[in-house]
Amino acid sequence: MRRKLTYSIKEVTPYINWAYYFYAWQVKDKAGQERLRDEAMMFLDRWAHRYGVHALFMLGTANSDGDDIRFDGVTIPMLRQQHPDARCGVCLSLADFIRPLSGGRPDRMGIFATTVDMGLETDFAADEYQNMTARLLATRLAEAAAELLHEQVRRRYWGYAPDEQLSMDELHAEKFAGIRPAVGYPSLPDMGINFVLNDIIRFSDIGIKLTENGAMIPHASVSGLMMAHPAARYFSVGRIGGDQLADYASRRGVPKAVIRKFLIANIE
Repeated sequence: MRRKLTYSIKEVTPYINWAYYFYAWQVKDKAGQERLRDEAMMFLDRWAHRYGVHALFMLGTANSDGDDIRFDGVTIPMLRQQHPDARCGVCLSLADFIRPLSGGRPDRMGIFATTVDMGLETDFAADEYQNMTARLLATRLAEAAAELLHEQVRRRYWGYAPDEQLSMDELHAEKFAGIRPAVGYPSLPDMGINFVLNDIIRFSDIGIKLTENGAMIPHASVSGLMMAHPAARYFSVGRIGGDQLADYASRRGVPKAVIRKFLIANIE
């Protein structure tokens, strides 16, 4: 299953996690946060008719093969922690949350991307405050769209949690079943994985372009995986050594020098 969706700003706004917006402005007092949110809501109300928010996802069969995930015949290499995770005492990989090939039956996984109309990042350059407001809200909208999309996938499109009834606070606290690790985040730190995901679901269908470094344009875009395993959780890959760098580069089919560029923050 592959779907392209367009949301209105009004549909997505309730899913915004305002804590990150306040943090971006470095506003910590309650009164200041309320004023900032009121101004942001006025901005969104004013421009809701002009801009949209877009999502793309694909559900397919998947199995793990070592630290690789085979998704509809495409290999998506994963990284494994080299030091035991503090919470469970084992070295984790996202591949651990997908049924192995030796299990005999296919599992299921999702790939997704969300973004905003490019104008939210370019149309307000003449006014420094409006430009900052628009860019920060664009990022929040893309993240909120990922939250909304994931909820719809769990309850309807994939349907593995059809009876889920969570408050917005519970959604933001990730009380739902499964995870959606995003590219560039601690569990999936290689931005170059965007090239692999793009080959599968075509980010361009919702207006996303990739730079040579795997970054997305508009910058207010999110991409990643959706996994339903009940034990799936987020973790940080952390530091990796030269042996894993070489192994990962081989599995990605990319020279070590290129992988080193993508994973510079993770290399010991």
